[in-house]
Order: sequence, then structure tokens, then C-alpha cells
Amino acid sequence: MALKAQLDIDLKAALLGGDRFRGEVLRGLKAVILNEEVAQNKRDTGLDDATIETLIAREVKKRADSASQYEAAGRPELVLAEQAESKIIEAYLPEQLSEADIQTVINETVAAMGVSGPQAMGQVIGAVKGKLGNSADGGTIARLVKQALGA
Repeated sequence: MALKAQLDIDLKAALLGGDRFRGEVLRGLKAVILNEEVAQNKRDTGLDDATIETLIAREVKKRADSASQYEAAGRPELVLAEQAESKIIEAYLPEQLSEADIQTVINETVAAMGVSGPQAMGQVIGAVKGKLGNSADGGTIARLVKQALGA
């Protein structure tokens, strides 16, 4: 089933079930998708699942950034709200790979590209992100590539 259709079904179930918080979070997510469809002039055809996953990953990252800022400001109630929203949204992303799995892909990529040193970091990160898609966090990939290349 398409990701957008699953969102519609889950939104309807949340609203009918009386889960207002989940309903509002899913409505916000649908709004983000709609805005991107309009921006790309694909309102009639819709976005593919890979693009929607990218949008969802971006929304999860926004929630994590907000939570860390609220934590630094001493606002634990807002941190909990952001984490709750993030947890709902993360359910629509593919399962995240472990650091060991990411490291394996990085090692394979570095060996296949035959590169070394910090100057190759951007190339390796781009290639690994292309292979892993949204199943790995970009920050984790960058940190592990930096370690692998000795940068």
C-alpha cells in the first residue's frame, strides 16, 4: 500500500477513535506532503513513496532539533510533546539500521571507490546515503564515514 494511502487510513482511524493528538500530528504530516506536491506541481499525480519518506525523515529531524532546543531551555513538557510527535511520525519510516550495519556499507563503499583521507568524505557520504536512503540517519553516516576515513 502506498505511504500516502496508509497515512489517510491511519488519520481516519485516529479521528474516529478519538485520538486527537495522533490525528493532529498526521494532519500536519499530510499538510507537509500536500505543500511539497504543490511545490513540485504534482498535485494530480502525487509524490512517490521515496519522496514522501524523505519528507517524513525531515519532519522527524525537525522534532529532534526542537526537542533538544527545548531541553536546553529547560522546558521538559515541550520536550515530551516533540518526542511524542516524533514517535508517531517515525512509524512511517523504514526500520533504522544499526551502526554496525551502516559501518559495513561504509567499508564496502570505501573499498569499492578506492578512496582514502578526509578529502573523499563528501563522495563517500553521498554514495552511502544513496545506498541506504532513509534507513539511516545522515548524522550517523557522516560520523562513521569520518571515523572510517580518519578525518
